[in-house]
Amino acid sequence: MPAVDHPPEISDLIVDFDPDTGARRRVRKADVEAQFGGFRQRRALRVVRGIPADSEGFLVESAVDELLVRVHAEIQRLSEEFMQARRVHDALAPLLDGLRASSVTPPYRVVDVGCGTGYLIRWLAAQGDLGSDVELIGADYNTALVDHARRLAAVEGLRCSFEVCNAFRLDEPATIYTSIGVIHHFRGDALTQFFAHQAAAGARAFLHFDIRASVVAPIGAWLFHIARMREPLAHHDGVLSAIRSHPTQTLLTAARAGAPGLEVGLFDEDRLPLPILKVMHAVVGVDPLLVGAWRAALGGESSRLELGVSR
Repeated sequence: MPAVDHPPEISDLIVDFDPDTGARRRVRKADVEAQFGGFRQRRALRVVRGIPADSEGFLVESAVDELLVRVHAEIQRLSEEFMQARRVHDALAPLLDGLRASSVTPPYRVVDVGCGTGYLIRWLAAQGDLGSDVELIGADYNTALVDHARRLAAVEGLRCSFEVCNAFRLDEPATIYTSIGVIHHFRGDALTQFFAHQAAAGARAFLHFDIRASVVAPIGAWLFHIARMREPLAHHDGVLSAIRSHPTQTLLTAARAGAPGLEVGLFDEDRLPLPILKVMHAVVGVDPLLVGAWRAALGGESSRLELGVSR
C-alpha cells in the first residue's frame, strides 16, 4: 500500500478505474477493509461492510454505483447551499470574456474534471449567460454517475454534454479545465501530474476550487455534515476532504511544476470580512497572453485574482 499523508476517502477505494483506458477494475472487499482497518477508520469500515460482495469477494458494482449516486445527490445539496457553482461562474465568465477580447478562436470548451452527476455543468448551462460560443462538458470515469448527469440534463433541457472518459483525452481539447472539490484527491506526484496533463492537453487556463486548508475547516465540515448529511459515506468523506485539503503552497508548487507555461496563482474570497468565512479558494493557471484581458474583464473583482503569489 503506498504511503499517504492522511487516510483515504471511502469513495477513493470502493471504485477503481484504469487511468489509461478508463476500464473499470473490480475491487476486492477484503482489501478495502484491510486498508481502513490499518488506519483504524471504524466508521469507514462500517460503510464498506454494508456494501454487498459477490461470490468471489468483489464489491457488487451496481450497489456501489447506487450508493455513489445517493452521495452525489447530497453533495449537490451542499454545493447549492454553499453556492459552489456561483464561485466558479464568478471567475469563469470574465475569463471567457478575456478569451474573446484576446481574439482566441471559439468554441471555448469548458470541461469539468470528475463531474460526478454534473451539478456544476448543469448549473452553468441553466444560467445561459456564458455565450453560444461556449461548450460545457462534464467528464467522469463512472458510467452510472455520467448517465445520471445526462438524464438530469435532458429533463432540465440543458445545452451541455457529459462523457465517460479521461478528461485530458477528449477528442476536442478543452480550452478551460475546472473542478470543485477534486484536487485534494490527488496526492504527491499525482497532484503535479494532474496539472501537467492539462498543460499537455493544450488548455489555455484552469480553475480548480477546493476547501481552503485551515485548522477550523475540519471542525466546520464535521458540524455541517453531521447536521445535513444522511449518508454515512458522505459524512465520513466530507469531513476527511477538509482534513485532506492541500495547503496553499502545496497547490502553487504543484501547479507551477506541472504547468510551467501558465501563470499560476489564486482566485480568493477576499471580499469576505472574517477569515473563518473563507471556506473555498481556487488554484488557477492562465496563458500569460490572457492575463491582462482577464483582469480587465474582472473589473472591480480583479483584486480576488492573485497571480505570481508565493505563499
